[in-house]
Amino acid sequence: MSKLECKDLSKSFSILGDTIEVINNINLSITEGDKVAITGKSGAGKSTLLQILASLDSPTSGRVYLDHTDFASLSNDGLSQIRLHNFGFVYQFHHLLDDLSVEENISIPLSLKNELNSESKILVNKIMKELAIYERKNHLPWKLSGGEKQRVAIARAIVTKPKFLFLDEPTGNLDRKNASIIQSLIFEMSDKYGIALISATHDNDFISSFENIYEISGTKLNKIYE
Repeated sequence: MSKLECKDLSKSFSILGDTIEVINNINLSITEGDKVAITGKSGAGKSTLLQILASLDSPTSGRVYLDHTDFASLSNDGLSQIRLHNFGFVYQFHHLLDDLSVEENISIPLSLKNELNSESKILVNKIMKELAIYERKNHLPWKLSGGEKQRVAIARAIVTKPKFLFLDEPTGNLDRKNASIIQSLIFEMSDKYGIALISATHDNDFISSFENIYEISGTKLNKIYE
């Protein structure tokens, strides 16, 4: 099984001559199929940690590895391939392309991998049905509710069956009812396809469903539940 891990990870920024330390000396190991929540106050560094683990940002010091491959050893193209073949992403805002239909938005990662064919289209239809958006497949995003847009974002994130799914406040822009539905769907899809969840969230209802819960406080990552 694949393993994503970071060792002695730190990130700081320089602002007007002052060094602002965001995270410091963080070590974390996540295996395919794990469910990990990262909580903490706003500005604590949750999103920063996710961005670094997902190879979207670089640490000031420390290393990130996927199956012993050091991200620091890879070119930008190499990191893009890591993301394309191993990671999925769901954010607080859906980031759908307005001029593409639901089905076309979901199919974007398959197109990037040159895997958009009759077989993959069957999978797209299957996932749309599982997420109850099949009837909306030809609709543009502006015709969808907030909850439906987030379902499309989830479908797009899992259609390539990634090993790790990064979730940055995925329910933060939804009302309680839709947040609960999205939470259930995320865990259902994770179990069905064996995808590890790595989520930054303030949502206590969402947090309580995770197997492993960490908190970032004072630049440190502390495990608070297993």
